[in-house]
Amino acid sequence: MKDNDSAIHSESVAIGGLLAAAGVLCFSFTFPATAWALQGFGPWAITGLRGVLAAVLAGACLAIRRVPLPRRAEWPGLLVVAVGCVVIFPLLSTLALRTASTAHAAVVIGVLPLATAAFGALRGGALRGPGRAFWLAALAGAAVVAAFTLQQGAGRPGPADLYLLGALVTCAAGYAEGGRLARRMPGWQVIAWAVLAALPVTALTCALALPAEPVRWTFHGIAGLAYVAAVSQFGGFVVWYGGLAALGVPRASQLQLAQPLLTLVWSVLILGERLSPAAPVAAVAVIGCIAVTQRTEGARTSRNRGPGRRRKSAAGTPGGTETLSGRADIPGHAVAAEQARSHGASAALGAAPQSRRA
Repeated sequence: MKDNDSAIHSESVAIGGLLAAAGVLCFSFTFPATAWALQGFGPWAITGLRGVLAAVLAGACLAIRRVPLPRRAEWPGLLVVAVGCVVIFPLLSTLALRTASTAHAAVVIGVLPLATAAFGALRGGALRGPGRAFWLAALAGAAVVAAFTLQQGAGRPGPADLYLLGALVTCAAGYAEGGRLARRMPGWQVIAWAVLAALPVTALTCALALPAEPVRWTFHGIAGLAYVAAVSQFGGFVVWYGGLAALGVPRASQLQLAQPLLTLVWSVLILGERLSPAAPVAAVAVIGCIAVTQRTEGARTSRNRGPGRRRKSAAGTPGGTETLSGRADIPGHAVAAEQARSHGASAALGAAPQSRRA
């Protein structure tokens, strides 16, 4: 029995690692794809179109899986995710990329995990919970980004930096609220309902922006738009949350450390950008700060976790549940699905219970 449990656990960890790595890879292409999309569409049109197209995909997935409507108490949180992750972040980051390089944006937004963790702690009323080392590392990461933006802007931040700062704050709030919602519903459903909740705004944005902004039907423009809509706004979240479900937040989040560096690589290989000497140095420094926060938070969680308790990440999202068989980092619905010998990947993606009450 123990050997069987060990084999199932190892298989789930392997699947979770692949899914989480796929999610990080998907998100690392977002800024280069946005830069391509700007070659064919305006920033407002891109924001509206990516939201509308993602809503079509999300609606189809929810309909196929016959997922019931969220409970009334969950809608305020979904609206926060919709505003932060579906409307404001795409708009402000796209506006920033009109003048800033993708490498510059990757370094600034690279501090997003720190901001998300801070919002999660504040949202949960646990300002002291993460510990002094966590907050010192978070402040150090913010200081690195501030120094980088000032150095690049000859002593003062430019308009693109202000756009990125706004995108960072709103997206972090959306991520933190999404993490709270993921305690009650599979994570992929959070982003699915969020893009549907934002549909009235994104559809109106399309209707107003497409006639007002120039449209050039170029290959790069269409390919970039298709990517940010299908992958960055929806598909990437599906595989990423699947990795979190199967692997656990503490382990999966370690893979996210590679995302800023991957974006720097794509900015050179795909867009032909030239990196300033400060960009990779700042990116590595930010990654180091994030690693410190995750190690301190992981150690604190391990000390506080008892049998049968749910693990939480720095942002307050569940990382998994300890079961009677001793298997950690696998949600209960995934364990049940595996024991029933259903498809492991579907369990990792957090299949929705059909009997869930609306």
